[in-house]
Amino acid sequence: MKLATKSNLTMRKYAFYFILLFILIFPFQPARAQDGTTGPVYIVQSGDSLYSIALRFGITLDQLLTANNSVDPNNLQVGQQLTIPGLDGVTGILNTKFINFGDSYRSLMRQTQVPDALFRRLNHVVSPSEFYVGVNMIVPLQDQPQYAKRISPAAGESLLEMAVKNNTDVWSLVSINQIKGSWASLPNDTMYAPGESSGTNVSGLPSAFISAEIRDLPIKQGGTGVITVVAQPGVKLGGILVDHSLNFFPSENGVQIALQGVHALLEPGVYPLRLDATLPDGTTQSYEQLILIVSGNYPEDPLLYVDPATIDPASTEPESQQLISITTPASPVKFWVGDFISPAIAYAESTYFTSRYGSRRTYIGQGTNLTINGFHTGLDFGGGDGLPITAPASGVVVFTGPWTVRGNATVIDHGWGVYSGFWHQSATQVQVGQTVKIGDVIGLVGGTGRVTGAHLHWELWVNGVQVDPLDWLNQTYP
Repeated sequence: MKLATKSNLTMRKYAFYFILLFILIFPFQPARAQDGTTGPVYIVQSGDSLYSIALRFGITLDQLLTANNSVDPNNLQVGQQLTIPGLDGVTGILNTKFINFGDSYRSLMRQTQVPDALFRRLNHVVSPSEFYVGVNMIVPLQDQPQYAKRISPAAGESLLEMAVKNNTDVWSLVSINQIKGSWASLPNDTMYAPGESSGTNVSGLPSAFISAEIRDLPIKQGGTGVITVVAQPGVKLGGILVDHSLNFFPSENGVQIALQGVHALLEPGVYPLRLDATLPDGTTQSYEQLILIVSGNYPEDPLLYVDPATIDPASTEPESQQLISITTPASPVKFWVGDFISPAIAYAESTYFTSRYGSRRTYIGQGTNLTINGFHTGLDFGGGDGLPITAPASGVVVFTGPWTVRGNATVIDHGWGVYSGFWHQSATQVQVGQTVKIGDVIGLVGGTGRVTGAHLHWELWVNGVQVDPLDWLNQTYP
């Protein structure tokens, strides 16, 4: 018994030393929630903040930070993975999808196979009517299959015929599309089948349209909508975005494109988005869906004291109406190719901005009570008198001359309803009717018109609306 007791004491002593040594070599670290042990994983998207993510999932900021304790809240990166606590029973990746033309609540349920109750819970959906173009929905990727092949029954086409045409069986189509039976399909309904996308008329739109989408969702105040449509041969397209009629122009491979600016002062909310098709026989088809316009988050500039004559409606209104008339026509010729470049590239870096588009402004006439409110309609580049201004893209000069507010001005038509305006010049170096190429010198920086100092103001109009020129420097249109 004594030998056994002594042996036990020796073993306990060695065990104690082993545990102590293990702790010294491998110090204890608490399990981190972002390792995926306490909830599903959300992939950070452009424009996200920790606050907006917490608000989206109905949790507090403290709960989100606790679940992701190694995340730097001041350095959130697109693509970063965050664990979302409090979603009991939800696992996997929380993917996101912007709603586009033809998408509906029913079609998304069919495509993703996400249970209705789970989808409503994650997106706080009360009614399927909340499916606006531009809304970003959360789609959990768990163990359910995803379907990419859209199909749409023609008038009189049975589910059996659809199944044979798509190399599947009737009961698979019934199950995937959550319909009551083989008799329950409707003409032009958006359905899904196993397999890859076929690229045929499966858009959920009327038969005149093969496909349609709008790019860069959601569209912000001051943004440019790029609407791309493939229609049946001989179809003429039109439509409306917010309150502007769309002008479609032919591109490659049967694609037609419309570019439309959204006003910087338009209140964020949902607005009409309609496509119209006129068929060769004169009949028409239309499709309308609401689109979400979001805030541009533009700041408020300090008060600006200017010459009273430059904010007097007697001079500002006729000038504005003249500019609108100049920038309204939409030339069928697209003069530019590829990217726009900075009009200040000859003397300054493209990022040398003294004032950005969209900022809210109040102008006060010096020595008077005259005041006007508005927004900054372009992008300002620093620089002194006499520095060269270059064409940001090819086009045709459609106006040069002195204005009260804009000073010595030049307007270039780039085609397809896109115009550039250059204000406050000390001198213009082009004439109306002249064709200019990208990079050509068109004028010199100055301080004419309503200014507080010499600079280059570049304004960009898209189908009758001023838009953020910086967008056109950062990406290719269309």
